[in-house]
Amino acid sequence: MDKKVLIILPAYNEEKSVGMVIDHIKKHILYADILVVNDGSTDTTSSVAQDKGAFVVDLLFNLGIGAAMQTGFMFAYQQGYDVAVQCDADGQHPPYLIKYLIDHLAEENADIIVGSRFLKKYSYKSSIPRRIGIVLFSRLLSSIIRTKLTDATCGFRALNKRAIRYFSEYYPCDYPEVEALVLAHRAGLKIREVPVKIYRRKQGISSIGFLGSFYYTLKVFLAIIIDLFEEVPYRKES
Repeated sequence: MDKKVLIILPAYNEEKSVGMVIDHIKKHILYADILVVNDGSTDTTSSVAQDKGAFVVDLLFNLGIGAAMQTGFMFAYQQGYDVAVQCDADGQHPPYLIKYLIDHLAEENADIIVGSRFLKKYSYKSSIPRRIGIVLFSRLLSSIIRTKLTDATCGFRALNKRAIRYFSEYYPCDYPEVEALVLAHRAGLKIREVPVKIYRRKQGISSIGFLGSFYYTLKVFLAIIIDLFEEVPYRKES
């Protein structure tokens, strides 16, 4: 691999899983650097990640996944990385598929590769409210970006240098996966989707519960509407 690759792990109280995830990434992706963005954890997430040899950025407070990922993209842009991969620190995203995502950036001539749990029949299952939200968001985004998407909420993604630069400047704050794709499309970035397998969480619970799924769906729909009318920060370089 002749490109400089950074794996970004946003992490909040993931002391029980982040070390294992780092070990697995190192086993499968020898040429990549790993950055753990410790999002104000109250446990030993930061020290575990440092002991495993990852770069660590400690946020003073829990700012949410959006702020954590933008911090990662800022680090990637400032350090001159060619590719950044967003990967969960809880063990849901298989490290052996990271190279697969990276390879598809070039094969699809894309700026962003999004993993999809639903392009192939894997055993992954989500709650009914969340699955409804995924279907609605995916159909809405497919119509907006004129490319079929089946899993707009998946956070397992690879991005090239143009996308890194864009998201280092602006990235949604709260539940950014869907909204980020709208903004990327409006900024002229090319988005493609590939099938991936997602595991169940190794430790902890999701931050979005049953009732939270309905709130999440409403909030993101409103954010998408706003994004469609707001001025984008800038467009990518040709």
